[in-house]
Amino acid sequence: MFRKLSFLALLALAALAQPPKKSALDKATLEAYVRHLFVLDARVKVEVSDPKPSDLPGFVQETVHASMGNQVQDLVFYVSKDGSKIVQGTVFDVANNPFKNDLDKLKTEGAPNFGTSGAPVVLVEFSDFECPYCKNEAAMLRANLQSSYPKQVHVYFKEFPLESIHPWAKAGAIAGRCVFRQSNDAFWEFHDWIFPHQADITPENLKEKVMEWGKAGIDASQLGQCMDSKATEGEVNRSIAEGRALGVDQTPMLFVNGRRIGGAVDWSSLRNIIDYEIEYQKTAKNAGEDCGCELKLDLPVQQSKPVFPLAPIKKQ
Repeated sequence: MFRKLSFLALLALAALAQPPKKSALDKATLEAYVRHLFVLDARVKVEVSDPKPSDLPGFVQETVHASMGNQVQDLVFYVSKDGSKIVQGTVFDVANNPFKNDLDKLKTEGAPNFGTSGAPVVLVEFSDFECPYCKNEAAMLRANLQSSYPKQVHVYFKEFPLESIHPWAKAGAIAGRCVFRQSNDAFWEFHDWIFPHQADITPENLKEKVMEWGKAGIDASQLGQCMDSKATEGEVNRSIAEGRALGVDQTPMLFVNGRRIGGAVDWSSLRNIIDYEIEYQKTAKNAGEDCGCELKLDLPVQQSKPVFPLAPIKKQ
């Protein structure tokens, strides 16, 4: 009897001596693991979200937010319910459009637009008037889309000024929205004017330059009052928030019927994607504006960004 009790006591002591099993459901454990995984030193602030239900059976979703000054990046992980396994990637439901989760987040109602309503292909562009790459993409889109696809494409413009690196970008976005309040056509005239004049504009002379342009054919007094009161700042902030919810972290960012295209894209590549979507939507009818589905002009995005090391963190 004594031997049996001694044996049980030794087992209990051995169990107590073992370190507790690590769990990624513990925020400190997940933070330490991710810091090691992506070489995030003490300069990088890391915040781990509370777990929430996911589309992957047996797993919950946690978001790790990393920041260093104005640089930020969010990484999504799927953690097994026992906390022992971590998965990073994109979960697809084969019964739905592969981009449905982002389609549900992309709102185009009330955004500047051109093209044909009811088109099978919808492009949504998040852009920054001070961004040189946005200038190049804007020129490419305006020069080619309507002439190549007079009825098959509808384009929407969403403001996403990168304030940390572009000092007049948000004021420019507010001004653009002020113009849009007067006329959609006037907005596109403004769009086609401001990009080529990036080098001439500063935070100090932005209003003067815009007002000079505005004398051509809109109510300049109304434009000036709108800019002074920042009457459209709320609209710009909503566009920024929508972009962040989609994981937009650079400009330009283009969505083509759900397919995310970040950074510069050449016309040949974009045309191939558009041609593919036009044919695909003839039978799929799960994106665009004539899909027969309840998307309310919600739009496309590609998989939640390819997996890559976090360092250096992208600028936002």
